[in-house]
Amino acid sequence: MEVSTKTVMAIKSYQNQAGVLVKNYLLADPFIPYTSIIGGIILCKMVYDLTQLISSFYIKTYAGLTKIQRIEWNSRGISSIHAIFITALSLHFVFWSDLFSDQPHAGLVTFRSSPLSVFGLGVSVGYFCADLGMLLWLYPSLGGMEYVFHHSLSGIAVAYSMFSGEGQLYTYMILISEITTPEINMRWYLDTAGMKRSSAYLINGIVIFLSWLAARILLFGYMFYHVYLHYDQVIQMHTFGYLLVFVVPSVLAIMNLMWFGKIIKGLIKQLAKMQ
Repeated sequence: MEVSTKTVMAIKSYQNQAGVLVKNYLLADPFIPYTSIIGGIILCKMVYDLTQLISSFYIKTYAGLTKIQRIEWNSRGISSIHAIFITALSLHFVFWSDLFSDQPHAGLVTFRSSPLSVFGLGVSVGYFCADLGMLLWLYPSLGGMEYVFHHSLSGIAVAYSMFSGEGQLYTYMILISEITTPEINMRWYLDTAGMKRSSAYLINGIVIFLSWLAARILLFGYMFYHVYLHYDQVIQMHTFGYLLVFVVPSVLAIMNLMWFGKIIKGLIKQLAKMQ
């Protein structure tokens, strides 16, 4: 009984020490950007391994894939989980949280941030670093230069917003566009599994069209309108941050429009085949 009590007390002591470590270091405001980035990279590795494990047991076609296809299959699992996480967090901050609401007493909207908003951006930076590393390591097997450019531009913009605390509202607006990633990945999964002519493939194509229109076309328009309404606050940002608010969304908007044209053509072709 005495040994048991000592063991319990020792466990509680270790728990308290771990709690102090997490509170004073890992979750302390100055360290959040770094711990969240590292955490994001570690989570990417965990999701990669879990995707590989689950697919090996439950997806029959997985074993027949080539090595590169299996790597891409697993990496798309990472991007899907990141997309779900960052989209949910972005929707919270943009539409439901009071952090970026139009309240004069809360200060300039372009300079607002919180430990949670910094943490979310850090996890996203960790994802972009991990995914960009895989793209470059296996280039061009997992994607061409447009993917490298997209990830580099996005990673730099998100990292700047996280470290500087500037323009986090607009960063989260742009990150809502990640909502299209799981559908894009599902399209690749269905194609790889030989289900390109299935009704599931067609339905997924329609979902891609609708989500892309909402998150990557209309929402970008709303973001530029919001910048226009709050230009007096935007202009007070650092020059680099000011340029990022205009340059990054503009470049991504052009890329989104180009890809949207391809999505429309592909959907029309798919609908024609189904008739």
